Amino acid sequence: MIIASNKPNPSNELLPVSLNPTYSRPLDVHVYSAHSEVGKIVEHIWQQSCQDLSTHPKAKGGARPKTSYRNQLRVLVLDLYVAWKTDPNLSIGVHLSNTAWNTNSRYNALNLSRKIPGLVHRLAEQGYIELSKGSYAGPGAQTNRTARIIALEPLRKLFREAKFGREHIYVFPGKESVVMHDARKKEVEYADTEFTKRTRDDLAAYNTLLARTFIDVPDQQETCIERPIKSGPRQGEMTKVPICGMDHHVRRIFNRCDWRAGGRFYGGWWQSVGSEFRKRIHINDEPTVEVDYQALHVAILAAEKGVDLKGDPYALPEGLIPDVDAHGQRKLVKKLVLMALNARDRSTACKAFRQDADVGSKEKSMTNKALLRVLDAFAEQHPFLADGLCSDQGIRLMNVDSRIAARVIKFFTRREVPILCVHDSFLINYRHAIQLKTVMKAACKLETGCIVALS
Repeated sequence: MIIASNKPNPSNELLPVSLNPTYSRPLDVHVYSAHSEVGKIVEHIWQQSCQDLSTHPKAKGGARPKTSYRNQLRVLVLDLYVAWKTDPNLSIGVHLSNTAWNTNSRYNALNLSRKIPGLVHRLAEQGYIELSKGSYAGPGAQTNRTARIIALEPLRKLFREAKFGREHIYVFPGKESVVMHDARKKEVEYADTEFTKRTRDDLAAYNTLLARTFIDVPDQQETCIERPIKSGPRQGEMTKVPICGMDHHVRRIFNRCDWRAGGRFYGGWWQSVGSEFRKRIHINDEPTVEVDYQALHVAILAAEKGVDLKGDPYALPEGLIPDVDAHGQRKLVKKLVLMALNARDRSTACKAFRQDADVGSKEKSMTNKALLRVLDAFAEQHPFLADGLCSDQGIRLMNVDSRIAARVIKFFTRREVPILCVHDSFLINYRHAIQLKTVMKAACKLETGCIVALS
């Protein structure tokens, strides 16, 4: 999970509370702990401030919630605790509209209900949290946001005195791991099929293995690292990525209401820390290696055209981009080609490239004309790939690489060997590196009919 940061104070000691609505992350509706001390804090708050809520008459036409008030309060308190432990100034986004809470949704395994808004308002009234109400400027407006909440001193005092830690807080085992998004990237319901059941079973086995695996960065003292925001309205600011915590749960996310679109594995803090930091990750106290496919999507398109891709497809003649050396040019070409594979047209590819570029960089200021010259040079060198550029191929290619990843993950999960997936690359204990390369090549051959070079 990535959260935006305005250089918040890393300590969770007694400090002034500052609720910044732009420094937040969504409420985790699947946070869970069976620790007895959690129950004591929840019961204290319940008895002091909330017990009368359960005696309120049921609204006309309403139904009894599947999850009790106490257990819904437990989720709120636990997630406020996790946010506080991550950073005292981190707030949580929460929906206060009753229509946002569907107890029958497969994405709401703890059956949180429209009782949540009432609990939020009560905690705010009693001084346990600060509440910043949401805003709505119109359909799709960038200024639209949910309400924000943050723990205040009375609740923080309970947290400081608590006899449990983040290590006692987990992802609820019933959390849905097979996710379907619509075109707007919103979660949508679906009917189970043999494919979804099989995929869910495979993910359950994988997540069970990850849950009992010690994934750590031994030389890292802090529980978070800072990384720059790459795109969006807050580009250039820093993000905080919690590491070595409870964020091990992995899901497969499909797109556009189509099981053939997307399907990549998401989840796990190791996906958000960058390749240089990942070199420091240990699995069960042993160092790891990361192995990835070279130019996988380009190789897949080439194989579909009956072409065996040779050499580095991103190496174009030097001097194509003024004042950029060969290494910098290759890096630029690769990024632009990957943008073009995901774009519907050439203009969108150029815009996406600039949005992803670092503030103040040469890439940020490149015109469409300059970028298209590079793209045309790539297509001229690889004419069999020309019709794959700027034709919305990325979502389909991600489905192919997700199927490859599923084969690799399943192989090692069955052998109780933990492996961490970063889409088209994998981290594994160094002792299994040779076997990993063999399995990756075999999985790619089975799904695409070709062998792709590995790094």
